[in-house]
Amino acid sequence: MARPKVLVSLNEGPEAAIRLLSKECDIIAAPPSREAILERVPGVDAIYWCCKVKLDAEIIKAAGPGLRAVSTMSAGYDHIDVRLLKEMGIPFGNTASQLTDAVADTAVSLVLAVTRRLKEGHRTVERGQWDAGLLGIDIAGSTVGIVGLGGIGQTFAKRIKAFNVGRILYTGHSPKPEAAALGAEFVPFDKLVEQSDVIVVACPLNAETRGMFNAEVFKKMKPTSVVVNVGRGECIDQDALVDALRKKEIFGAGLDVMVPEPLPKDHPLITLDNCVLYPHIGSATVGTRAAMAAGAAENILCALKGQPMPSPV
Repeated sequence: MARPKVLVSLNEGPEAAIRLLSKECDIIAAPPSREAILERVPGVDAIYWCCKVKLDAEIIKAAGPGLRAVSTMSAGYDHIDVRLLKEMGIPFGNTASQLTDAVADTAVSLVLAVTRRLKEGHRTVERGQWDAGLLGIDIAGSTVGIVGLGGIGQTFAKRIKAFNVGRILYTGHSPKPEAAALGAEFVPFDKLVEQSDVIVVACPLNAETRGMFNAEVFKKMKPTSVVVNVGRGECIDQDALVDALRKKEIFGAGLDVMVPEPLPKDHPLITLDNCVLYPHIGSATVGTRAAMAAGAAENILCALKGQPMPSPV
């Protein structure tokens, strides 16, 4: 019997995935460009997705009727036409559980960087200045709000509790049973925005969350508050954020995700002292990326054998 063919959209070199898949499948490597993928995808049995190209109807249908599985090396899947995959009965999986620790660590680091004004401090040292009076914001005793108490939000909550915060608030469609152990209080979105000193955005992107942090929301936040985004860039209206930061309507912002990516070198967010930017490195550790690569491969291998994916969507 012929070995299944798996298209791998090579981007960051998922070596762990290649090793696993190649034991049972033939690998068809495609550079992360739409043209190359469309050229090589016809006739494959599965698609391993690890690039920022949109996996849309054109690519899915170009694969042909033999497509039996799709898995993405990411937690988010707003770049994939999941609805079409479900309509076609094609199993789809992601790697949400493998990156919770790394992304939660990234969120904590952004909270610290913004509240303690580390970007401004670094620039001050570069100028040969010292004792610049860079007073920050206390985390101890503060109210921390989490938008999206999923795996990343819960892991972040566990970490931030060690800083002796006063309260942890969260919002969403309904209360989470895991919140009790975290000491987290379920509140409406507006209440979280108005009462939080630190807000961490860790929710997926969808029609409801797109642009949820807009000019009206920033005006409701405390002038001493901080917003950190480790979810998706589109959850924040960036023009409104720039305006709020310039007018000091909020204290600062820390972003691991933004729009577009990469951000243009002349974008106003880069010039602002009260905005710390990371190049979407939330899951970028050696161990985490290896675990994600292997997890996405296991999703495909199980589906090709007619077994449930370990991490289905």
